[in-house]
Amino acid sequence: MALRPAESVGGFLTREQIERNFADLHPPLGCAQAEIEAERCLYCYDAPCIVACPTSIDIPTFIRQIRTQNLQGSAETILDSNILGGTCGRACPTEVLCEGACVLNARGEEPVKIGALQRHAVETLMAEANGHPFTRAPSTGKRFAVVGAGPAGLAFAHRAALLGHLVTIYEAKPKPGGLNEYGLAAYKMAEDFAQKEVEFVLGVGGISIEYGVALGHDMSLEQLRADHDAVFLGLGLGGVRRLGVPGEELRGVVDAIAFIEAVRQAADKSTLPVGREVVVIGGGNTAIDAAVQAKRLGARNVTLAYRRGEAQMGATEWERDLARLNGVAIRLWAAPVAVEGDGRVERVVFETTELVDGKLRGTGEMVAIPADMVLKAIGQVLIPPGIEALAFNGDKLAVDADYQTSLPGVFAGGDCIATGEDLTVQAVEDGKRAAHAVDRLIMKRG
Repeated sequence: MALRPAESVGGFLTREQIERNFADLHPPLGCAQAEIEAERCLYCYDAPCIVACPTSIDIPTFIRQIRTQNLQGSAETILDSNILGGTCGRACPTEVLCEGACVLNARGEEPVKIGALQRHAVETLMAEANGHPFTRAPSTGKRFAVVGAGPAGLAFAHRAALLGHLVTIYEAKPKPGGLNEYGLAAYKMAEDFAQKEVEFVLGVGGISIEYGVALGHDMSLEQLRADHDAVFLGLGLGGVRRLGVPGEELRGVVDAIAFIEAVRQAADKSTLPVGREVVVIGGGNTAIDAAVQAKRLGARNVTLAYRRGEAQMGATEWERDLARLNGVAIRLWAAPVAVEGDGRVERVVFETTELVDGKLRGTGEMVAIPADMVLKAIGQVLIPPGIEALAFNGDKLAVDADYQTSLPGVFAGGDCIATGEDLTVQAVEDGKRAAHAVDRLIMKRG
């Protein structure tokens, strides 16, 4: 769903102001800063930060390598576990993963800045390395298909290529990267980093990408299975949940993901449409990204409304603090019941809510919030075209311990399956593990 200029108005800030607002949220560490920060690590035995990382990066080792000025070795330690370690260093919720598990928290101290150190090592290698840091195994002659050039698909393709297989990625959009390219806030992925990282991943060799090819429209699972030795589905969640309230179709009501994509892809963000009074509905990190970016584009008032309390929000405490620091008002215990306006949105009506015996219920009290733009961020869903023959586990694809779906030779990973949180780092782990499982089954290893 593309944004249309007629849906809302913009021009509240100058181009220069907006460029400043969308500069890198966390400027990278310099070498001296990184070494000082690395000195703070206690290099724990059975380090809890490793356990907290879905990709099990050996964090104490890579930090020690920074401390000894071995940046190449540090980056290779990271990338061996997480080939998208650059994006994860920028956008991973480290505050609830590795940094949240840092033992310094228990001492009342700030945790080691693991994400910043990870970014420093990986981006230094990407900028300075002559060639890819890993070498492919001899060719096996096996050909794998990957559907989706997002984090799971890229991680699968890279690890499969390392193991000696040839991989073709089929991507529906014109650019690779998945949510790293289209779904993360622009200030988290400044300087076109997602595309630089994809180029780095492809540098291993043995991987090609075909664009504008959608499963269920331009190709079928039957075709892919006939033409390849294995198929991996890294589909992500391409559909957006509906509010299911009257007025949802009014002009000015936009999917938050479409809004974020428009911000990411705009060559000149000062030309983007944004409302003066923006209401964001949702409680996850996508809602926060949409709300903060609306504010940074020049919206006068941005209200993020969530139907439950702050403790139930999917957004991390750090993300919630970021929203408030940017002037976003967070309204809790508010469930949307109607979007109102004459042709275009003018207000959103909410019913206040409460938890009774663990169940959410309305109180009957109604509150109207003025809005000329509404961004829906209430979750994404798997789009079924092309995968109707596969078994589902709830609203996601069912897979076995080897990531194989109900159709032999077809595997899946990332947000389209239920292995953990819908995060880039989890998708990378799924792709990596699935590649090893496919290699073991196809090559009959072990």
